[in-house]
Amino acid sequence: MSITLTVAEKKVAGKLAGIKEKSGSHSPSPAMLSGVGVIVRHDFCYLSNPHATDLFLKRWRKDFSREAKLRNLVELYPSQNRALAEKVGEMVNVSSGHIFVGNGATEVIQAVLHNFTEKKMLVPVPTFSPYLEFAPKSVRVIQHQLEKTDLFRLDLHKLLAEIRREKPDTVVIINPNNPEGGLVNANDLHLFLKRLRGVETVIVDESFIHFSGRKIESIAPLVKKYPNLIVIKSLSKDFGIAGLRLGYGVMSEKRVSALLERGYLWNVSGFGEYFLNLLNNKTFLKEYEQARLRAIEERDAFFTELQKIRTIKVYPSKANMFLMELLDGSKASDLSVRLLVRHGIYIRTCYDKVGLNGEFIRIASRTTTENLKLIGALKNILPE
Repeated sequence: MSITLTVAEKKVAGKLAGIKEKSGSHSPSPAMLSGVGVIVRHDFCYLSNPHATDLFLKRWRKDFSREAKLRNLVELYPSQNRALAEKVGEMVNVSSGHIFVGNGATEVIQAVLHNFTEKKMLVPVPTFSPYLEFAPKSVRVIQHQLEKTDLFRLDLHKLLAEIRREKPDTVVIINPNNPEGGLVNANDLHLFLKRLRGVETVIVDESFIHFSGRKIESIAPLVKKYPNLIVIKSLSKDFGIAGLRLGYGVMSEKRVSALLERGYLWNVSGFGEYFLNLLNNKTFLKEYEQARLRAIEERDAFFTELQKIRTIKVYPSKANMFLMELLDGSKASDLSVRLLVRHGIYIRTCYDKVGLNGEFIRIASRTTTENLKLIGALKNILPE
């Protein structure tokens, strides 16, 4: 039986709709929900590795036990972009001249689209909405629809056929994709890039690549071979530091210089620089690897349990999230309200995801304890 909201829940739903309208295609942050009269106890809306957050906080408490060091972080200017790129280069396995550091991946996306996309861009949908929203108004955006019957997986042969028909100057691939977590393996992407030498700009967003498997197969080093390739990476999801706003783009040295000549001198704070220094700390990276693998194991166990709920369809994922479709006639908006009001669980509805039609939600994978709480809540709300 589908969900029927109570009078009190309908009032909350109305307030949530008002806040959502102000947030555009992105979900309101948990802090923005404070005026709704509900408490977010478990955030399954925003995507993050909580084990990596714990690791960061442990390092923070150790490094800033003395106020003087924290004062310097706040009072002194951070390093400029080129110096920050040197802190990222070793992890990415490319020279710093190929790296542009951004105040979050969204800044990198906006900078790339506004500087290197000219007339036409082809984007598979559903996708991360900034690739649609940040396109310059003069640019025509072609949406390459991913099919539900194919589990919304990207078929490179179909994509190549449309590229040849449309002849865009920019092509976007998110790998693993958002919102369903579909992955194209690195070897197939490499072969695909060989066929796209005539496309001016090929963007591959690898923001979720650290969740794709035990071995991280980034194609970032290929920018040295393909000058039209730009690899974009958020550091928020895998390292659990969304509040620090950090991301980077790997591209030709010529394109990095072009961006820096147009601004972005001090676009990252001292707090962000502190984290980038950790990327060169062997002890931190060793501990992070454990946190990364733990997140993958918990995600896979979460998927196994979600599959047992017959009133939903859960799509396999190589990211730290799952796309789910409601099958019992319930509305995604009603489920999100009930989870929030009765269980303090915050999820993302997908009504604003271009290319998705139906009652879909997206949920993050968090700790085993939290994942089991969501499983229990779903079973309580969506009885078979």
